[in-house]
Amino acid sequence: MHAWPASEVPALPGQGLPLRIFDTAAGTVREVVPQDGTARIYVCGITPYDATHMGHAATYNAFDLVQRVWKDAGHDVLYVQNVTDVDDPLLERAVATGQDWTALAERETALFREDMTALRLLPPAHYIGAVESIPWIVPLVQKLLASGAAYEVDGDIYFSVDSDPHFGQVSGLDREAMRPVFAERGGDPDRPGKRHPLDALLWLAARPGEPAWETELGHGRPGWHIECVAIALQYLGMSFDIQGGGSDLSFPHHEMGASHAQVATGTHPYAKAYVHAGMVGLDGHKMSKSRGNLVFVSALRRDGVDPAAIRLALLSRHYRENWEWTKATLDEAVERLARWRAAVSRPDGPAAEQLLGEVRTALANDLDAPAALAAVDRWAARQETEGGPDIGAPGLVSRTVDALLGVAL
Repeated sequence: MHAWPASEVPALPGQGLPLRIFDTAAGTVREVVPQDGTARIYVCGITPYDATHMGHAATYNAFDLVQRVWKDAGHDVLYVQNVTDVDDPLLERAVATGQDWTALAERETALFREDMTALRLLPPAHYIGAVESIPWIVPLVQKLLASGAAYEVDGDIYFSVDSDPHFGQVSGLDREAMRPVFAERGGDPDRPGKRHPLDALLWLAARPGEPAWETELGHGRPGWHIECVAIALQYLGMSFDIQGGGSDLSFPHHEMGASHAQVATGTHPYAKAYVHAGMVGLDGHKMSKSRGNLVFVSALRRDGVDPAAIRLALLSRHYRENWEWTKATLDEAVERLARWRAAVSRPDGPAAEQLLGEVRTALANDLDAPAALAAVDRWAARQETEGGPDIGAPGLVSRTVDALLGVAL
């Protein structure tokens, strides 16, 4: 599966700062510095239906900032993202709408690529679908079966959470708190025959009318969590720098994935840091496919909204914040974009080296994009009221905003 084209990242003078970011597992902001010069990051991708809503966009915008901070600090970045192109929610939507599931997945994935391109989000080096990862999933499940960490229930294969002594360390939830969340987010705690209610599905035996593949595990398809593990291990190996996604993935998805990998490889940790973006709401509720309260990037683009303004709207909220999408948020972003473009269109202006330092400092401090935007606002206001003699300042501001915030002025 191919990703989307990369926009050029302008070079900036000097070098950026080490990234400090909130690690869910540690419960604190801490420095994440790649050990060998190459930063390795895995971000969980979409299940391709109803793409791309603002919750998606906010999440991937956050991890685009991670890449930009790392690149500015002189690191190469190896970024991997998946597409869950076979899963129950996708199949259910296909049945409900009378569509072929593969056609639905292909169309929504293509739309996602278009939206990511328009928003100028840097693409992953490897963009991999669940279906194409089946050859890597099967031996992982076989290994877990052979070790006793996995078992069968009526032809389906489950992972035993008791096999990982580190289970629970990603989300910080105790098992009593996990159970209702597990049921809400795709788990089946009440299924008879399981050793523990929290045990997660690794392989689903074929069901009538559903897609399945013939493998050494039998005729079936993979579970959700093992898909990401197989892809991450294939391209990143164990103990990569950041596992990223929305905050609703901390449990069960990232918790289970970490345990699958740690037991299969006998190594800990799966990832050095677990980073989660907040949820975007509309009309008092989290944006979700089930509720239908979605604002789509593609719809805004069709209405003539500049993608740079959409991106500024996303940047106006801290990535860990849960927030509400409103028309006022977008209107403020449109106005900010116009002010910035007017400021850099002048032939000279106030010196911009301090601004570059302020933006770098803000983003290296747990991706504080609102503080970075405020710094650019201050420079633009000085440009409007005072001007300045520095003929290179507008160009440096444009490159700073482009390279570090992904917004083309």
